[in-house]
Amino acid sequence: MRPDQDSGAPQRVLDAVRHDIIFGVLAPGTRVTEAALAARYGVSRVPVREALRALEAEGFVESRPYAGSTVAAIPLDDAEELFAVRGVIEATIARRAARLAAAQFGADAPDAAWWAARRALTDILDDGDRAVAADALAELPELNIRFHLGVAELSGSMSLAALLRQISGKIEWLYAADVDHRGKQSWGEHRLIIAAIDAGNEAEAGRLMAGHVDSSQRGYMERFAGPGQAPGRPGTGPGEPSGVTGTDGAERG
Repeated sequence: MRPDQDSGAPQRVLDAVRHDIIFGVLAPGTRVTEAALAARYGVSRVPVREALRALEAEGFVESRPYAGSTVAAIPLDDAEELFAVRGVIEATIARRAARLAAAQFGADAPDAAWWAARRALTDILDDGDRAVAADALAELPELNIRFHLGVAELSGSMSLAALLRQISGKIEWLYAADVDHRGKQSWGEHRLIIAAIDAGNEAEAGRLMAGHVDSSQRGYMERFAGPGQAPGRPGTGPGEPSGVTGTDGAERG
């Protein structure tokens, strides 16, 4: 059976293309064709076509009649709104997580699933600390979103966790774009947030999470608000020659 003929192929292709956009393999402005992507990921055009439609709906790809599809950049106004929405959601999540932590630490028989999720967060933090120490900053965007989704799991709110997952791809994209400049400082803030949650301090957990998101927003906006800067990935943007074809078969321009 061909790899694209099983039912999971469209989702795998979607995840792969989204990942390559987030991490700058497919940079903003890159022209992406069904043929080039099908060759890159070893599938037919059918799952690629479905992936491009989904990525356009998510805001990662822009398509125009007779012009094809290109990798989008995140407009600054969209980034600002995304940070605002994220700040409200995540501050609420952190407060709820602290409230639930207080109940769990005080319980005679703590919930096993909650403690498994809390231990998983420790592992994520440790992995991130090792990446920072090794200057392996490219590992941080994925660990970052895993941390934030892990905190959402600790909150016990399926609704808030679902809302965060809906924007998690864009969050990871924004983080990856600025990880070389703020990644180390941003990662260190996670320990303070989880300490406030463990202490059951709802107000402090919410304040630290809101400040964490706000600092990320200010760093991102300062970096990409200048002339000639293109949000999406450092060092990419309008200065890249038009019509250049990369080694992956995708066209730049």
